Amino acid sequence: MIVLGLTGSIGMGKSTASAMLRRLGCAIHDADAAVHKLTGPGGAAVAAVEDAFPGSTKNGAVDRAALGPLVFGNPDALKRLEKILHPLVAADRDRFLNHCRLQNRPIAVLDVPLLFETGGDRHCDLTLVVTAPRLIQTQRVLARPGMTPQKLADIRARQMAEAEKRRRADVLVWTSLGRAPVFRQLRQLVHDLGG
Repeated sequence: MIVLGLTGSIGMGKSTASAMLRRLGCAIHDADAAVHKLTGPGGAAVAAVEDAFPGSTKNGAVDRAALGPLVFGNPDALKRLEKILHPLVAADRDRFLNHCRLQNRPIAVLDVPLLFETGGDRHCDLTLVVTAPRLIQTQRVLARPGMTPQKLADIRARQMAEAEKRRRADVLVWTSLGRAPVFRQLRQLVHDLGG
């Protein structure tokens, strides 16, 4: 089984590429979805988050509106939160990979926004980075509800420089030309990998 790490900075088309890979028959582990499950109602991280950040949960789930101001802009608090979440997400990823192996899946995709930043690429046989020119990224992100240039700048500051991501990628897919060329590239990749 080939483990393919999928990543891309905000607004680069990672979610679209992930959906396309799913359509092409790949099994996908979405790290963001795993975090939402872990912090949602009855999630395995809820009690630990409440212990570390009193008042950050409500109705058996992490209250993102309450947690956000306690964590963002505070590197120590963010590290405390990551210490809670990262091992749980890793355990979920490992269960996913074991399940894929038992099913004899040819390809398993790890969809991780901060794949390189968190060292997640060490669990991958290949890495795929979706990218686009900075101007297109900016236009896409600022079109989102509630997004501001300052929020985008803060997000970019937490993400690896785009040039470094591109340098580290085994496979690079430019998303600026539209969905059809991206789908063709991904279909060819899946075919080449035996999927």
